[in-house]
Formats: sequence, structure tokens, C-alpha cells
Amino acid sequence: MSLLRDYAAAISQPTLPLAGTGARFDEVVGPDGGLRPAWKGMAAVAVELTGIEIGRIDDEIATLLADDGATYGNPEQGTQPWQLDPMPLVLDAATWARLEVGLAQRAELLNALLADLYGEQRLLSEGIIPSAVVFGHSGYTRPIVRRRGHDPQPLILASTDLGRDAAGEWRVLTDRVQAPSGLGYAMENRRILSRVLPDLYEEAGLHRMEPYFSAVRSALLQAAPAEIADPRVVVLSPGTHSETAYDQAFIANILGFPLVQGEDLVVHDGWVWIKPAGFPQHAPHERVDVILRRVDAEWCDPLELRAGSRLGVAGLTEAVRRGRVRLVNGLGAGVLENPGLIPFMPAVCERLLGEQLRLPAVPTQWCGDDEGLAAVLASLDQRPATEARALIIREIDGRAADLSGLDPAELRARILAAPHRFVGQERLPLSQAPAWGSVGRTSGRAGPHPLVLRSFTVRDGAIYRPLVGGLATLVDDRAAAPSTKDVWVLKNAPTDPDQGIVEVAPVPLTRAVPVLSPRAVEDMFWSGRYTERAEDLVRLVITASAYAEQLDFSSSTQGGAAVRALIGVLQRLCGTRYGDPDLEQRSLLLDADRPGSAAHSLQRLRDALEGVRDQLSVDTWRAFGSTDRAMRALRTSRRTQIAESASRMLGGILSLQGVTANMIRDDGWHAIEAGRYLERALQVCTLLASTTTASHGIGVDRAVLGGVLMAAESSVTHRRRYRGVLRTADVLELLLLDTGNPRSVAFALDRLRFHLAALAASTGSTRPERLLEHLEDALEAVDLPALTVPVDGRRPRLDEFLAETRAQLHRLGDAIVHLHFAAGPEPQPLSSLSLIEVSGADA
Repeated sequence: MSLLRDYAAAISQPTLPLAGTGARFDEVVGPDGGLRPAWKGMAAVAVELTGIEIGRIDDEIATLLADDGATYGNPEQGTQPWQLDPMPLVLDAATWARLEVGLAQRAELLNALLADLYGEQRLLSEGIIPSAVVFGHSGYTRPIVRRRGHDPQPLILASTDLGRDAAGEWRVLTDRVQAPSGLGYAMENRRILSRVLPDLYEEAGLHRMEPYFSAVRSALLQAAPAEIADPRVVVLSPGTHSETAYDQAFIANILGFPLVQGEDLVVHDGWVWIKPAGFPQHAPHERVDVILRRVDAEWCDPLELRAGSRLGVAGLTEAVRRGRVRLVNGLGAGVLENPGLIPFMPAVCERLLGEQLRLPAVPTQWCGDDEGLAAVLASLDQRPATEARALIIREIDGRAADLSGLDPAELRARILAAPHRFVGQERLPLSQAPAWGSVGRTSGRAGPHPLVLRSFTVRDGAIYRPLVGGLATLVDDRAAAPSTKDVWVLKNAPTDPDQGIVEVAPVPLTRAVPVLSPRAVEDMFWSGRYTERAEDLVRLVITASAYAEQLDFSSSTQGGAAVRALIGVLQRLCGTRYGDPDLEQRSLLLDADRPGSAAHSLQRLRDALEGVRDQLSVDTWRAFGSTDRAMRALRTSRRTQIAESASRMLGGILSLQGVTANMIRDDGWHAIEAGRYLERALQVCTLLASTTTASHGIGVDRAVLGGVLMAAESSVTHRRRYRGVLRTADVLELLLLDTGNPRSVAFALDRLRFHLAALAASTGSTRPERLLEHLEDALEAVDLPALTVPVDGRRPRLDEFLAETRAQLHRLGDAIVHLHFAAGPEPQPLSSLSLIEVSGADA
């Protein structure tokens, strides 16, 4: 049966139980049981979707999201896959037109309110807003209050969460203006759904989202101080552990602005700069004019706001006061997220705009008012604590969930102790829509689920322009990533311009080569190392597994010795965790908490690349999707062959090399390649040290050398060159000295020299270059016949040479990090310094 017909029939039943309290407005089915106008135009395609078809689409969505690396950082459960329901929220043009007017007015109102609270403060002096509701909120940033010369347009981007009441009227739930998130997720949802539902997408005739991002890019460039002709914009992120790290990187990538962290920036001579390697010995030269911040205001400046913060930039507040840099949005914008302001917004709108407020909010009582206090206290006695109260009680700068488990008596005492810090909000019976992934998947049918719509607005010249669309989130109590819906707004006519934007006038710019911060370049360097480390470990597991399957331990001394030698390499790299060979090899591939394992290297690789996601192609995350699926198959099935899963993992790892091959040849690419070849030289030395430094006789040595060549991906080259004759000296020549073999140490050092020379800090005589020259000289002077002479079953000179080479490579790696990625000493709070140090700093 059609999924929508089934849903409509279930919704039309008068006895249908609905979650929560009160009737709900349904976004798909009207009161008469038929489809609403927005869905009628797509009915021919939509009603043909069955539960089986939607289930297939849901699986495809999960795969595509994994391939894109779309995640959400849950504070309690860590990084979770992003969730997208297959069924979009569809709104017709007439419905959106009314909502759009209200959103534009609200953004203009919030801008005017923000300017007043940090400027003339007329609303406070006239008593339209009580001072306690403003000054009692943690988002009010006192260091930027200025009676004169304040920013008249402090709000560039705004976001508002909306819900429909039982009558279908939109109401504001909360404003998100401090660091609005979700715009990148909204675009990701659109990209995915347009691919998995192409027929429905084409039939709908909806507004595309791309022109809106052009408007956002233009707005950020125009936000720079007027005298700056070629502004530089960056996106300031709290880092890869942020809940919305993917969203931040997506925005930076699609807008074409660098994604930076607090440690990447420095205030120097009153301006904000990207910190160069070797700072402060090397002066900065890449100035930043506009910062799209995703860091909450209190964490933005350890000098004036939150002491000890590592997420911000010391001195940023003073740079903002001087007008040297523009923050989007400004540091004080967080006060607008105060629910205590909601009861006063109609009066504020009349005072500042001279208009009636078009978009009402959910009814809210502020406890700082006697009437509001009485209503909130009365609600505490209406129901037991285990049941839903008529009012949701929350602090003005806290979440409702923070108070949900409190006993009514304790909650009453907290409110009475500081009434101005609490509000009570009416529990809105949010509208519902069919949801498949969150409630209907197991039963094969779509079930009703309440939702919230997040809208986005940008200042476009003299007006505020809402995004025609948004991000719908299904309300759920699960502690996982939110389940979301794409929002489709249908055009009134096919000729209507997308987003109502005919064309965004480009801002004149000169061609610029963006400068990567030392932190970003170091992340890329380590990504190269972890890629090579993961690849070599997986190749070793494949080789050991192949030998174990092909050779009979009980009858083949040579085969058993070869397997033990290869296992010795693995033990040298990762230690030993299990005595059982099968469990041990699975652990080497799957246990991320085991240093040296493939899973450990892949996790470190992912962490490094998350910090530079804005620099990378989306194909990067498809490679991780391949490795993740191979690991999941091996983890969930004991029958899955280890070698087969390892080969699939290897394919995903190797595809990363194809991705980096298409990168622009900047410091980041050279750092990736330098890291890869440094690690390759180390891995080859480790492989040879564990396998060739012992001599067990001709037959055993041949079996071991065959495994070495297979693990080093040099079997074909050796067979063609030496006609299948396996001798230790020949293998060492191929893997140590052959400058034409990409798997040799000599080749790796040659490529490492090329990539080091291309990095900005290299001069030809730096310590890393000198160490590299010493390594090349030692390799060129090596006497292979002398190294391979056995003494009591060992090759001591070979062992000594490989150990010294590995030690030199480690020293080289440390020198590279120190020269190219160090950016000054770690910041320290003044309280940790001695009186003499503080006095010296003052002098």
C-alpha cells in the first residue's frame, strides 16, 4: 500500500493517539483527510512510494551521508551520524509568503534591539524592558557597551526556531543569533534528498538554495570596515569536537573562506592576523577583517571575557571596539536568545519600528513580573512532577531540560530566590509530519512526529532576506543526533527566481592566495603520516593472513617462520593483545583504542582532516565511508574473511591518495606528501628491521623475503628485475637504495626533500633540510654486501644501520614540526605567572 495513503488513513482515525497533549496540526493531511495543497501537486509521484521503496531510500540516504562525512557531535555520546528523514517538509508559496514577511521583520527588530541595548539603551531608560531581564542574562557582554559610536547594524545573520500551534499558526520558539548553526546541514539535506528522490524533486518545482549562499558570501564581504577594499573573511570554529563541526566546515567550504580556530589567530598592533609559523619571530602578514564566529562570546577573548579560554583570541574585544575587525554576529548578540525578552517584544516592535509584531511567540511569563511569577508558581501545583506541566519552566540563559527533573518544592525555592532569572513558557502542541526513520521504520509505515522549523535570515544590503526553506527537526528525547527533514518551499510560478534573488552583484576582489595557519598545515602533515601508517599496517595484515591461509604450520618450517616474522613486525608496531590469531588480526584492524592499529590510525587521520575539512574535497569522506563499511562488516560477522575486509579497507585508504593528487599545490598539499614519505621511510625500516636482520637459512629467508616484498608492494618489480631469485641483498637494494622504486627509502627521502623545499619556512639550510641531507648521504654510502653478512644467525650491521636510520627519521620529523608548525609559546593565564614575569611583561 502507498505509504502516504496509509499515513492519511491513520491520521484521519478519530481515535488515533498522539504524543504529547492537545490536537496537532498535520503538515501533510488536512482536516478532510486529503492531502494539503503543497502535496497535491506531487501526489502522482508521492503516493506511489511504498514502505519498501522508502526503506531502500532511507538506506541510500544513510550511505550518502556517511560518504559525505556528515556528523553531529553529541555531548554525551560523541560523534554521531547525521540523520535525515526521507520525507521532506513541504510548504506552498502562500504559506511561506506570510511567514517570510514575519521573519524579515523579526530580524530587523532584533537588529534594532541589539543596537539599542549596547548603545543608547532607550528601551531600558523608558522601562519598556526591565533592566533585570537584560543585565541578569549571561549573554549581555558589558565590555562592548558604547553610548557613542556603536555599530548601527550589529546583526548580519539570524536564525529563529518556529513551531505551529494547533490552528496551524507559526509561533517563535526561540531566536538563535549568537552563532547560528544549521545552514550547512540544511544544504547537505537538500543535496542528499535531490539525489535519492529525483522524480519527486523535479516534480515539486521548489526554490533552490544555492543563490542564498551567494547572498551570505556577499553580506560577509560587505560587513568589513568601509575603507577596506579587499576584505579577508574567516570562519572561527571551536574545533573538531564542537557539536556542529561538520556544519561549520561545510559553511567555510561552500563560501570559500578559511576555517580557523582561536590558536590560528593573533591580535598584533591592534589588528587581527592569521598567525604565521615561527611567531613572534616572524611577523604576521595576512590580516583578517571579518570573522564569522561559531564560538560563543564568553569564550572569544581570555583577556576580557572568560579567563583561560583556549577557543578565542586574546585582545579580540579591544580590536572589535576599535573597529579593526567585524564579528558576525557581534560579541553581545547572545542576549537576544533570552526568553525573558519574549513578553516585551510587541512593545519593543512598536517603539523601535513603529509596527505591530507580525510573528507572535509562544506565550511566555517572566517571573520578574508579579503576574508572571504567580502564573508560573501556580503551574507547579497543577500536575505531579512526573507529568507534563502546562508551562515549561526554564532559566533565562539555560535549557528547559536543566530543570525538568527537579522536585516542585525545590524548583519553587529556586524561582523565589531569583525570580528575574526564570520564565514559564506554554507547552505548544507542535505540528506533526510523517517520519520514517525515527518511528516508522520497524513497522514498515510512517508515523506522525512533532517538528520544529529553523529559519535563517541574512542582511542583504538594506534589507533582511530569509532563506526560502530551512531545517526541520523532529522533536525527540533520544540522546542521539537529531533526526531532520529537508524543507521544500514550492514556487508560485515556474519562472519565479530561486530565493527571490535575480542576481547577486559580485563584490570586486583581487586574486588572493589564502594563507594556511601552522595548525592547519600540521594537521595535513599528520594526515599524510596516518594515511601511510594505516595503509602499511593493513598490507601487513593482508600478507600475514594470506601466508597463514596458504602455508601449513605443522609441515612447513619455512612457511611458519615467514608468518612468525610478519607477525613480529605487527607486534613491533602494535604490541600483542590476543593469543588467538583470528582475534589478534581482527583487533589489529578494528580496535581504535590500540595504538598502531589500522582503526587507531584511521581515527587519528579522521581527526586531523576534520580540522581542515574546508580544504578538502567531499571525496575524502567517501574514502572513510568505504573503510567504515568494511570494518562494520568484519565487526558484525564472525564469518567475514579478514583478508577480504582488509582489502576493502585498503581500497578506501588508497582512494585518499587520488583525492590529494587533485589538490592545489600549496603548503597543505606539500605537508601531506612530506608526512606520507617520512612515514613510508619509517615503515620500510621497521619492516626490514623485523624481518631481515635475522638469518635462518636459505629456504626460510626466501619465504620471509617473499612476505616482505608483498607487504611492501614490490613483488612485481622484484620478480621482473631479479627473475624470481630471492636474495637478501637484492631485496635491500630494492627497498633501501632504488630511487626508481616508490616504495624505497631512497625514493621517499628524495620526495621528502622536494616537498620540504616547497614549504614557506625552508631556506635550504634549515635543520630539517640538514638532517635530511645527512640521511641521504648515509644511505648513498651504505655497503650492502657488508650489511648482509650474518654473525651467529644475525645481521648486526644491518640491524644497527636500520636502527640509526629510524632514529634519524624521528629526529627529522620532530625538526619539521618545530620549524614549520610551531606558532609561538602556549598561552598562559596571568595567574600562573610569577610576579617577576608579570612585571617583566609590563616593562
